[in-house]
Amino acid sequence: MENIKTNNPLNDEKWKFALKNSGIGVWDWNSKTNEVFYSKESKKIIGFKDDEISSDTSEWDDRVHPEDRHDYFEDFENHINGTNAEYVNVHRILHKDNSYRWILDKGKIIERDTAGNPLRIIGTHTDITKQKASEFSLKSSIDVITVQNNRLKSFAHIVSHNLKQHAGNFESILKFHEDADSEVEKQEMFRHLRTISKSLTKTLSSLSKIVTIQSKKNTIDSKIRVGNEVNLVIEELTFIISESSTTIYNNVRHNCNVHFSSAYLHSILQNLITNAIKYKHPDRNPIITIDSVCVDDNIELTLTDNGKGIDLEKFGKDIFGLYKTFHTNEDAEGVGLYLVKNQLEAFGGTITVDSKIDVGTSFKIVIPSNKKILL
Repeated sequence: MENIKTNNPLNDEKWKFALKNSGIGVWDWNSKTNEVFYSKESKKIIGFKDDEISSDTSEWDDRVHPEDRHDYFEDFENHINGTNAEYVNVHRILHKDNSYRWILDKGKIIERDTAGNPLRIIGTHTDITKQKASEFSLKSSIDVITVQNNRLKSFAHIVSHNLKQHAGNFESILKFHEDADSEVEKQEMFRHLRTISKSLTKTLSSLSKIVTIQSKKNTIDSKIRVGNEVNLVIEELTFIISESSTTIYNNVRHNCNVHFSSAYLHSILQNLITNAIKYKHPDRNPIITIDSVCVDDNIELTLTDNGKGIDLEKFGKDIFGLYKTFHTNEDAEGVGLYLVKNQLEAFGGTITVDSKIDVGTSFKIVIPSNKKILL
């Protein structure tokens, strides 16, 4: 056990000079008095002069960020009881200017009594605020890169899968055409080629849309009157709305404005409305209701339908995935909701869904005022 009784190292001029120029603070805890000596550097780190901080342990303890206090005290206790050979903790400390600084706090028992109880612990305070800022910035960059890589992998998989499939189909049909014994069989092969060609064109069109979203083209934002945009989309879809006997209630408030890409909002509304019509319930006419909550350029837009509904327990985690379909409709592509999600996320927005089978589906989109285009 330690039983060191040396002069206070801080009384040594060489130690004072080294510590002062390193910017590292020093503390010295006396268990008998429960007082702590804080060096000038420790006090300076949190914005105080030497005479503004007493030797009471509460001077530091009470300034530790509430979220960090549990680990702060636990790590200290684990050194006291011998669980850890040294005390090491990273925490936020309240500065005099009411901001928080990140501190690397280290210490070690240097003196015990005959029963083995700690008498003194000496430690250091190191301001690591700049390092933490760099760490958070790096993590943010890594998160963005990870998202981009995941999207790239998804896109590469789609291109590989779909184009190989179409190429294989073309090759097979051409082989059948060469082996055909009659003109009727050859014409039948040409008919299949036209079908595959249309399917390929549709696939390339979808991939082109995805590339546009991924590269963030046409993301110029402007202040949009959301209710007007809803009316424009409804007007464009007049034919399919009428043909399907759909009723749409546009309850968006007239003064509901938001900074967003007009092209994106138009595409989002069009996708959600056409999906609601496409997946209508077979036993009733479609009813679509669009409601809004708008505060200080924040918008919550909710689009509710009375359609088939989606089994969220089964498909919930895949609902916004690329080429994910949940109904047996032949024209289901599984692209629309993926595009909607990416268009919203490009401006820091979100989309959530609530749905019940045979009751209907409700999509809620949120576009914040502190928009940030994510590259």
